[in-house]
Amino acid sequence: MDLEARSLQPNVKAVLLAKLREYKSDLNNLKSEHKRLASANSNQAARDDLLESGMADAMSVSANQRGRLMMSTERLNESSDRIKESRRTMLETEELGVSILQDLHQQRLSLLHANDTLHGVDDNISKSKKILTNMSRRMSRNKWIISSIIVVLVVAIALILYFKLSK
Repeated sequence: MDLEARSLQPNVKAVLLAKLREYKSDLNNLKSEHKRLASANSNQAARDDLLESGMADAMSVSANQRGRLMMSTERLNESSDRIKESRRTMLETEELGVSILQDLHQQRLSLLHANDTLHGVDDNISKSKKILTNMSRRMSRNKWIISSIIVVLVVAIALILYFKLSK
């Protein structure tokens, strides 16, 4: 997840890296608290077992110690639950990030394909414009040629009629 966050744009990257550092520090804090509670519980239980054997009112001390042990166990369980919840949130965030990256990749590919298609269409339009320009020039030239032929024929007919009628 760290690598994916580093490969993003700077404005998104800073936010995600800050969140990631925060999640990592929370996870480390919860782990250290879990270890501290686990070691405190085991040391406390061993100490209480040794002290119980020498005391006269072992039952009242044992009940007190059991209460403290149950509170410690409850706190430990709550910490474990928080760690599990943090891990679940981290995994959901990672899945969401991967999904967003995949969507962005697909959109990038679509934009690149559209750009390539647009360039192809632009090239085709340029070729068509050249062809139409050439056709227009040829059409104009053909009009002039046909007009010239018509004028020559009219002059030839007029000359023929003039010579035929003048005799």
